[in-house]
Amino acid sequence: MPSIVQTKSVLVDSGISVFYRTAGAADAPVVLLLHGYPTSSHQFRNLIPILATKYRVVAPDLPGFGFTTVPAERGYKYTFDALAGTITAFLDALSISSFAVYIFDYGAPVGLRIALARPHAVKAIVTQNGNAYEEGLGDAWAPIRAFWASNSEADRNTVRTALLNFEATKWQYTNGSRFPDAIAPESYTLDWALLQRPGNFEIQLDLFYDYQNNVKLYPKFQDMMCFFVPPGAEAFKRDVPNAEVVFLNAGHFAGETETKEVGERMLKFLENVL
Repeated sequence: MPSIVQTKSVLVDSGISVFYRTAGAADAPVVLLLHGYPTSSHQFRNLIPILATKYRVVAPDLPGFGFTTVPAERGYKYTFDALAGTITAFLDALSISSFAVYIFDYGAPVGLRIALARPHAVKAIVTQNGNAYEEGLGDAWAPIRAFWASNSEADRNTVRTALLNFEATKWQYTNGSRFPDAIAPESYTLDWALLQRPGNFEIQLDLFYDYQNNVKLYPKFQDMMCFFVPPGAEAFKRDVPNAEVVFLNAGHFAGETETKEVGERMLKFLENVL
């Protein structure tokens, strides 16, 4: 019988209400799913039931995304350090001390920060279009790199115009996909609706700017042992020779069209580590 996916919220980190999706037996090993930009735990809606046949699956929405809410009086600073701190508090609130983690896009610097801080807690890492190598940053990052270098209002507005619009949000899903017409339009439409909440554009621009601090941490991420372009995937073999690298003929949001293969590969991999 398929496991029912529940939606819940928990207050952590001085008033932040973290929304999350969960399924599976409460006493089963935990698999933590960390989403990326510009989406939320909604991206895992099809994967969760597959993994929940054997594991307790937990997928939170990061602050600034989905249905997680941060009160204005909290004075929250939207950095990846802060996001990792909130998710760590979330894990503590749920008494999760040991888990495997699936990291995607923004979920990579969040999950890898947690792994640096609590290496014994992370039993396995599955990364899909996350990044931990300079090789993984392609030409599309040029306007963001310019923003890092200048921190000027002009470059901030260039990034705003290029990335914070409906077409760019949809492109994240459809670009590179073999089956763009199979991607549910409610996925990128929901993302765009939530991105437009008051103040959220500034949150996203703050995170784009702070992403440079993820790049500075790449050497530590590599020593501890994420993919924007193929060389970023292949680079993992330098530091983890036994890593299993799989290329899917899919776009950035591979889980939208290749859910069955992703789920089956994860189940096979996790049975040897959890």
